[in-house]
Amino acid sequence: MGGIMSEAAWLTDDHRAFGATVRKFLDQDYEPHRDRWTQDRLVPHAFWEKAGALGVLGASIPVEYGGSGLPRTFDLVTYMEQGRIGDTGWGITVHGIVQHYVLAFATEEQKRAWLPKLTSGEWVGAIAMTEPGTGSDLQAVRTTAVRDGNGYRLNGRKTFISNAANADFVIVVAKTDPSKGAKGISLIALETRGADGFERGRKLDKIGMDRQDTMELGFDDVRVPRMSLMGEEEGRGFYQLMGQLPWERLTISVGALAAARCALDCTLDYVKNRKAFGQRLMDYQNTRFKLAEAKSEIEIFAAFVDRMVDELEAGTLTAERAAMGKWWGTEMQGRIVDACLQLHGGYGYMNEYRIAELYRDARVQRIYGGTNEIMRELIARSLDRD
Repeated sequence: MGGIMSEAAWLTDDHRAFGATVRKFLDQDYEPHRDRWTQDRLVPHAFWEKAGALGVLGASIPVEYGGSGLPRTFDLVTYMEQGRIGDTGWGITVHGIVQHYVLAFATEEQKRAWLPKLTSGEWVGAIAMTEPGTGSDLQAVRTTAVRDGNGYRLNGRKTFISNAANADFVIVVAKTDPSKGAKGISLIALETRGADGFERGRKLDKIGMDRQDTMELGFDDVRVPRMSLMGEEEGRGFYQLMGQLPWERLTISVGALAAARCALDCTLDYVKNRKAFGQRLMDYQNTRFKLAEAKSEIEIFAAFVDRMVDELEAGTLTAERAAMGKWWGTEMQGRIVDACLQLHGGYGYMNEYRIAELYRDARVQRIYGGTNEIMRELIARSLDRD
C-alpha cells in the first residue's frame, strides 16, 4: 500500500490488510456517491450500516460487545484511509469517540445495551457538547438533566453537532447539579428514536465539510431513564470528557496528516501534467521547492504522530502531548493545502478539483476539538507546572 499507509512506523501486516479492506469499501461504496451526498449534505444511514456489517465500525470494540477486539490503531487506519480520499464528510471519527466514551465509562449493563448497536451501524453516534454562547468553555453549559423519579428531565440546546441528522444515540453534556460547577456535569445518553421533546434543528450552512450533517439539537423536557446516566455516579462528566480528549485530539492529528498527504498527492499529479510556457509546472523551481517543503513537514509530523500512537498504546499519551499534535498538525495542514491550491492556479478555486474541498474542509480543524488557542494554553500550563 502506498502513501501514508506505508510510512507509519506502527503499522503491521494486519493493519495493512485491514486498510486494504477499508480502501476498497470507500472506493466502491463512497466515492461513486460523493457528489450526490455533497448536494444532500448527508451521508445516508444505509452507508453506516454497510460499514458496520464490514466490521469497520467495531474494529476496536471488544468481541463481547459485537466488535473485533483489535487495538485502537485499527480505527486510525480507517481515518487515514478516509483522509486518503480527501474526505471529512463521513463522521466516523465522532462515532468512534462516542464508542470509546461508552467503553471507558459506561457500566457493564450499558455497554451490553449500547455498544452492539453502535458497532453494527444500527445506531449512529453523536456527542452534544457545544451550546450557543459557550464554545470551548464546557463548564459554562446550561443544558440540565434534573432528577425526575427514576430518571431525568433533559432541557437545553446544543449546536455544531456532527452526525446530528443520522444520530440514534447522543451523549449529552448536561448539568445534574448546576451549583457545583464542573463537578456538577454529567454525561447523559439519549436514544433519539421516539424521544418526546427531542428536536433536530436546521442543517447548518458551513464553509466546508458539506457531506457532514451538522445541526442544532433541542431538548424540551425530554425524559430519559436512570440508566441514561453514563456510569454509576452523577458529576463525573467533566472528568470523563477530559479522559477522552487525548484520543479525540490524536484522531484530529491523524486526519490532518492524511489530508496534507492527500493535498500533496493531488498536487503532484496536477503539476506533473499541467504545462505553462512550454514546460511542466513541476519543472519550475518555485513549484519544486514548495512541494519539497510540504513533503518535509509531512514527514516530520508523521514521526511525531508515530510517537503519539506509541504513547497511546502504552497508556502514556497526555493531554499536553495530544494538544501539541492537534495544534501543530492542523496548522501544518492549513499551510500545505493553501500552498497546494496556489500551485493549481485558477483551477484550484474550482470545486471540481479535490484540492478545493481540501482547502475548505481544513479550516475547521483549527477550531473543533478545542481551538488551537486552547491547545497552546494547555501546553503552557503544563510548562508552568514543571
